[in-house]
Amino acid sequence: MAFICRFAPSPTGPLHIGGVRTALFNWLLARKNKGKFYLRIEDTDKERSKDEFKKQIIESLSWVGIKHDDKEFIQSKNINKHKEIAEELLKKGFAYKCYCSEEEIKEQKEKCKKQGIPYVYNRKWRDPKDLQIPKDIKPVLRFKSKVSGNTVIKDLVQGDINISNSIIEDFVILRQDGSPTYQLSATVDDHLMKISHVIRGDDHKINTFKQKQIYEAMKWDIPLFAHIPLIHSEKGSKLSKRDKSSTIDDYVKIGILPDALRNYLLRLGWAYKDKEIFSLDESIKLFDLKGVGKSPSKLDMSRILSLNEHYIKNIDEKILFDFLKSYAQKYKKTIDPSKEEVVIKSLNFLKNKAKTLDDIYQNSQYILSKEISISPEDLKLLDTNSKKIIGDFLNEFKNINNPNKENLEKLINSLISKYKTNFKGVGQPLRIALVGSRFGPGIYNIVLSLTKDEVIKRISKIN
Repeated sequence: MAFICRFAPSPTGPLHIGGVRTALFNWLLARKNKGKFYLRIEDTDKERSKDEFKKQIIESLSWVGIKHDDKEFIQSKNINKHKEIAEELLKKGFAYKCYCSEEEIKEQKEKCKKQGIPYVYNRKWRDPKDLQIPKDIKPVLRFKSKVSGNTVIKDLVQGDINISNSIIEDFVILRQDGSPTYQLSATVDDHLMKISHVIRGDDHKINTFKQKQIYEAMKWDIPLFAHIPLIHSEKGSKLSKRDKSSTIDDYVKIGILPDALRNYLLRLGWAYKDKEIFSLDESIKLFDLKGVGKSPSKLDMSRILSLNEHYIKNIDEKILFDFLKSYAQKYKKTIDPSKEEVVIKSLNFLKNKAKTLDDIYQNSQYILSKEISISPEDLKLLDTNSKKIIGDFLNEFKNINNPNKENLEKLINSLISKYKTNFKGVGQPLRIALVGSRFGPGIYNIVLSLTKDEVIKRISKIN
């Protein structure tokens, strides 16, 4: 069979991290089976849908390595077809006009709430023999759901899911203004796009039961469904926008690499033996729905950072710099072109103490900044003895024609011996003088990453 998958987000806000994983699973399944992966923008909520979110969704998916086939489908362009199907369902007797007022619906909901039972529309207008049609109310169009028996979904992740039809209400398919609802639009679009597999969060299970009835009423082929567990916060609660880790932008802002995030999301609820690191090709080759667990997964920021650290240390340094450059331009300050070569050369040690691009950016400030400022706390560490060490280093360093690790080691060892101290006793004051902090890269790396003139200039400022 042809594998045709889709990801169908609504452009009503930034792309949620759970949505990224859903898109990833759909994309991997399609690619593994030489199928198609489509992006459908469900923008029928005109009040909340915004072009900026549509753009963000497309760019975010591309950033993480998920490329859709063909142009994105825009759901609102298909509204006339949705309405046409609704009218066809009405003619076939699978839908009916409901004239209940907003007040009536509200009363029904409050009654159910008092009784402690889920709200299900009472089907008042399903058989309106003795009812008079009100002239001041525009009707909605409701689907005539099954009232007896059970509906079963053969879920590719959860197994068979059985539900009593009595709890599936006669749901609205056309609103009072004639606009189609999600249940209708999504079903019609999936049919027209010939979607073979629908992979989405398990909060959509009730939607699947409703949509299956539309498929059956229209005598359409029903796609295979897979409902994947939701992603929870580190505290175990459902992710919300209040969590600083709920959207893909939250991770981009702190400098997570796309490969690291994609790898993490792949392993979040899916497993292949005890393997942890997957290349893109391996992800496509090895992914299957059998490896997806049935329980919710918890975000683990420490694991994300650990994976990111792995990718930072193993990525080509020129590619890493491109990521750093883009990151700095978007969230920090644009890197001075005259500093680029130095930063690239320094990445071989700057990346060793970094878990994020932000770490690398901060660690490289001694290269990027025109002026070095020393915090009052670190300035206190530069006592009389430290300043003598710095002065002696400066005098000897000026006489070194070609600074390298060998002659620097010789110089520092001589200072250790002269002042009867240790490596820290010499290295710390020099680091403070050169980078403005007692923390940072190794002193040899610092000195050799700067020009001789720049080293002399910075050290000379220490009185």
